[in-house]
Amino acid sequence: MSATPDSTLANLEQRIADLERGLAECQAERDEAQQQLAERTSERDEAHAQQTATAEVLKVINISPGELKPVFDAILDKAHSLCGAEYGVLLTYDGELFWRAAVHGFPETRWREGIRPGFGYRRLVRGERFLHIHERRSRLVENGVRTTLAVPLRKDGKLLGIITANRREVRPFSDNQIALLESFAAQAVIAMENARLLTETREALEQQTATAEVLGVINSSPGDLQPVFDAMLEKALQLCGASFGSLQTYEGEYFEVVAAKGDPRFVERVRSLGRLSMSRGVTQQRIADGARVIHLVDILEDPVYLTGNPSLHATVEQAGVRTLLTIALRKEDEVLGQISIYRREVRPFTDKQIALLQNFAEQAVIATENARLLDELHQRTDQVAELNRGLEARVAEQVEELGRVGRLKRFLAPQLAELIVSQGDEKILESHRREIVVVFCDLRGYTAFTETAEPEDALDFLREYHGTLGPLVSQFEGTLDHFAGDGIMVFFNDPVPCPDPAERAVKMAMAMREAAGKLINVWRRRLGSELGFGAGIAQGYATLGQIGFSDRSGYTATGTVCNLAARLCAEAKDGQILVSSRIAEAVEAVAKLEDLGNVELKGLRSPVAAFNVAQSTSAADVRPNLTVVASGPEA
Repeated sequence: MSATPDSTLANLEQRIADLERGLAECQAERDEAQQQLAERTSERDEAHAQQTATAEVLKVINISPGELKPVFDAILDKAHSLCGAEYGVLLTYDGELFWRAAVHGFPETRWREGIRPGFGYRRLVRGERFLHIHERRSRLVENGVRTTLAVPLRKDGKLLGIITANRREVRPFSDNQIALLESFAAQAVIAMENARLLTETREALEQQTATAEVLGVINSSPGDLQPVFDAMLEKALQLCGASFGSLQTYEGEYFEVVAAKGDPRFVERVRSLGRLSMSRGVTQQRIADGARVIHLVDILEDPVYLTGNPSLHATVEQAGVRTLLTIALRKEDEVLGQISIYRREVRPFTDKQIALLQNFAEQAVIATENARLLDELHQRTDQVAELNRGLEARVAEQVEELGRVGRLKRFLAPQLAELIVSQGDEKILESHRREIVVVFCDLRGYTAFTETAEPEDALDFLREYHGTLGPLVSQFEGTLDHFAGDGIMVFFNDPVPCPDPAERAVKMAMAMREAAGKLINVWRRRLGSELGFGAGIAQGYATLGQIGFSDRSGYTATGTVCNLAARLCAEAKDGQILVSSRIAEAVEAVAKLEDLGNVELKGLRSPVAAFNVAQSTSAADVRPNLTVVASGPEA
C-alpha cells in the first residue's frame, strides 16, 4: 500500500525532530566536555601556580638559612596571591603574646607591639584547625576587613604562630584556598624548625669553640689566672647576651673582684669596690651560705635593693644593672668565689645560658685548682722560686707603671699623661712658654638656677653638663685645664703642638654649644629653668706648667690670653661664641663670623675687637667674610 502525502510529511517531520534532539544532546555533551576541560585546565593552572609558589618559597628558605624574615615575607606574598586575599599578617606566638613577623597590605605601624590572643585567636590557641569568619556583622570589621581566614602554625601540637588572609568584601574562602593556606603554614613551620635547629647548632658550636679557647688559655697560662678569668668573662658575655660581668674570689670573710669586663663605667665601679664584705653586695652572703645559682630577673625587686643597700644602689645607678645571674665557684663544699653577668634591661637568662655559665664556673674552679697545685710545685724548687721572683719584679714594674699612668690620667689630659709615660720623665711638666689658644665656656643664668633649684638637681645637672661637654675636649684633642662649677677652661697647642689650634678650638666650642643647647632644653622642660651657654676664645702666649703638691697635682696655663678668653666668655650672650681678631683671621674660611666691633671688657683698659661665631661654612661656600678691626689689645 503506497504512502499518502500526509504520512510522508509526518515521517519527515519526525525525522527532523529526532535529528534536532540528537544535535541538542551532542551540543550539551560538547558543552559539558568543554566545561570539564576548563575545570581541568584551571585545576592544572592552580596546581602549577601552587607548585611554582612552593618552589619559590623553598628557594628563599634555601638561600636564607636561619633568616626567617624573607621566608615569611615570601610565604605571605604567595599565599595572598593564590588565595585572592588583599592583606594579612604572619605572627609568631611566645606562649603569651603574638608578635609581628611579616605584614602584607597593612600599615607598617600596626603589629609593632605584642598582642594578647583576642576573641578569635583564642580559639586557635585552644586547638581549632582554623578560624574562618565571613559574616556581614563581625567584630573583625576594622580597616575594611569583612572576610578573614586564620590558620595556626603548629609543631607537635604546640602553637608557634598564625598566618591570616583577609578580604574587604564578604566572600568566603574555598576549601582549596583553606588547604592552600594550611600548606603555606606548614612551610612556615618547617622554616622555623630549620632556623631553630640551625641556631641551636650554631650556639652549640660557639659554646664548644669558646670552651676550647678558654681551655687553650688555661693551657697556655699555667698558674696565671688573670687571662683565664678575662677570657671566661669575655666569652660568657658574648654567648649569654650580657652587658658586663665580674669574677670574684672568696677568702674567709671577703670577696674580691679579680676580673671585670663590659661597660667601662661598670668596670670602674666594681674595681673601685676593693674587698667586699658580705653585707655590701646582693649575692655574696647568699653564695657564702650555700647558694649555687642566683638569678634575679629584676634587681629593683630584690629585698637587698629594697632595704636600701648603698653599694647596690650605687651600682644600679651608675651602670644601669637590672637583671643578674651569679654562679658560685665551688670545690666540693668550699666556696672559692663567684662569677656574675648582668643585663641593663629586665630580661631573664635562659636555661641554656645558665648551664653555660655553670660550665664556665666549673672551668674557673679547675683553673684555680691547677694554679694552686702549680704554685705548690713551684715552691719546691729553687729555680722556679727564682723565676717567680723575676716575674714578680716585672709584674710590680708593670703595675707601678700602670698605676702611674692611671694617677696622671686622673688629673691631667689623656695625651699629656701618655706623653709623660712614653718619655720616661716629667720634664714636660716644668714651666715653659708657648703660644696657645684658650677656650673658656660657662652657663648663662646658672647662679639664678642654683638659687632656686634643689642642691641635688643642681648637682645632677652639673654631672650631665660635664658628662656631655667633657668628651668633646678629647674628641678635638684639647687639654683640659679645669672644671670649676659651670665653667670649663681648655687650651690647644700644648703639651702636644698642633697645626690648627684656632680651628680646633672653634669647632670644639661650636660642638659644645650644640650639645649644651640640647641639654638645656631638656632641663628647661624638666624644671622650667632659663639657662644659656656662652664661650670666649683667644690666642696668645702663656706660661704653662705643673701646680699642686705631691699627692695631687695639675697642669695649667696662665697669662693675658687666659684672662682675655675669660672676659670674652663673660661678655658672650646665650648661644654666642666670642673670639678675638687673631682667632677670627684663622677661622674665617671655616666659620661664619659676625663682626661685633670693639667691645669694652671688664678688667681690660682698652676695647677689644670681638666676633661672634654664627655657624660653620662648607668648603664650597668658603670666602673672605670679615674685616679685621685692628684696635685695642690683640690676642
